[in-house]
Amino acid sequence: MTDYSEEQRNELEALESIYPDSFTVLSEKPTTFTITVTSEAGENDETVQTTLKFTYREKYPDETPLYEIVSQENLDDNDVMDIIKLLEQQAEENLGMVMIFTLVSAVQEKLNEIVDQIKTRREEEKKQKEREAEEEEKQRFHGTPVTIENFLNWKAKFDAELLEIKRKKMKEEEQAGKNKLSGKQLFEMDHNLDTSDIQFLEEAGNNVEVDESLFQEMDDLELDDEEDDPDYNPVNLDSD
Repeated sequence: MTDYSEEQRNELEALESIYPDSFTVLSEKPTTFTITVTSEAGENDETVQTTLKFTYREKYPDETPLYEIVSQENLDDNDVMDIIKLLEQQAEENLGMVMIFTLVSAVQEKLNEIVDQIKTRREEEKKQKEREAEEEEKQRFHGTPVTIENFLNWKAKFDAELLEIKRKKMKEEEQAGKNKLSGKQLFEMDHNLDTSDIQFLEEAGNNVEVDESLFQEMDDLELDDEEDDPDYNPVNLDSD
């Protein structure tokens, strides 16, 4: 007859020696304990971690232990589900043998794989950003290749904008022409314009001053007298 209590007790002692810093007994009846599993350090010393909780059933190891994840760090929901499935698979494969060390070791390997996946994913993201930056730099220097289609689209847009500018200019010129009054319209609007010069002279009266220096004696002017010209011949003028 199998002594389940003895097998469980021996396994607990072995686990405590293997995982001295991460093994914790929570209760004795039923026997419940936790083991914290941490991956190897990844990029920038980053790790992933999970704490597994195990409970012995009465006939363990002929019955699988109860297990669950009570905490985790840097794991997403899919990673957690993968670990649960892994524990279930390993427990079924090792039924009839003490298996906690095997289960924990399988989880340890899984966490290391996850760290590697995180590293690979980040490297791919970095390469993708570098490719996008390189492509953007090429676009800046080479521009967009001209095709018939995008040229026609550009020309249609350019013609529309040019037509709109012409319409606005014509509208402004038309508006300016409407606001500009002719001389006749100005006189019709302001009747004072036709009497303004006369009114100015009347108001000036005898106060109008003339600068005589602007005029000279006629004798001072050097005027040519045709009769004094020895070549002057009135007959010749008539013959012309």
